[in-house]
Amino acid sequence: MSVRTVGVAGFGAMGAGIGQVCLEAGYRVVAWDGFEGATARGCGRVRDGLARRVAKGQLTEEAAASALGSLSVADDLDLLADVDLVIEAIVEELLPKQQLFSRLHAMCRPDVTFATNTSALSVSAIAGASGRPERVVGLHFFNPAPLMRLVEVVRTVAVDPEVFAEALAFATTLGKEAVPCADTPGFLVNRILIPVLNDAVRVMEETGASADDIDRAMRFGAGWPMGPFALMDMIGLDVQAHASAALHDGLHEPRMAAPARLQRLVELGRLGRKTGRGFHEHGA
Repeated sequence: MSVRTVGVAGFGAMGAGIGQVCLEAGYRVVAWDGFEGATARGCGRVRDGLARRVAKGQLTEEAAASALGSLSVADDLDLLADVDLVIEAIVEELLPKQQLFSRLHAMCRPDVTFATNTSALSVSAIAGASGRPERVVGLHFFNPAPLMRLVEVVRTVAVDPEVFAEALAFATTLGKEAVPCADTPGFLVNRILIPVLNDAVRVMEETGASADDIDRAMRFGAGWPMGPFALMDMIGLDVQAHASAALHDGLHEPRMAAPARLQRLVELGRLGRKTGRGFHEHGA
């Protein structure tokens, strides 16, 4: 995989973070998003992210300017036709991802690899609709992508071994810990993490302990950098509930299902930091 230009399809918070990581690694990035105004907002996130890196002394002003100069915007999906690699970061729903990959297949060169950033959906099901399943991998970045070191590199039974090896090498060039894993529900991290977070909600309900007390217990007793409820608030309670549903559908294990209390908060629109209120209150 000779990658010089990366297309990022879906330029919300996650896609913009992935774009920033690729820019800092020296790649050109072409950003596209199907929602009006989303690409411009994503470019603003990239500018702000690079500026924060400069302010912290982690990046020179010259390097930040060079990175920003390598970012271009595609008003139409067709403008991704000439990229060397496409990383998809759109809504976490199977059908839109399948439809996007099918459209990309019709316009991109046969040697272009497609990567999905899905955290819980079947990469195989996405690849099956792509027209080139041998060139589809999972590149699961963690949020926020510029700060989180891990990328899960997901292989399906259909992927060309050379393509998969190249995807691993690409993730490493981004300065990430590239961990290979099979296409199983939740991959590695979420297979372990999602039920643990759900258990924290159940423990709250069973013991009457507060979210703050459980968070403090896990920080100071288990060495977690943040407690489970603070983590869910950062991830987004809707994301936690969605990932739980995907894992439960795939594995049919009761621990994977989202607890009722989590579901109620999602229904109330209390999604965590992004809405100002989840298990905790978050100031402006």
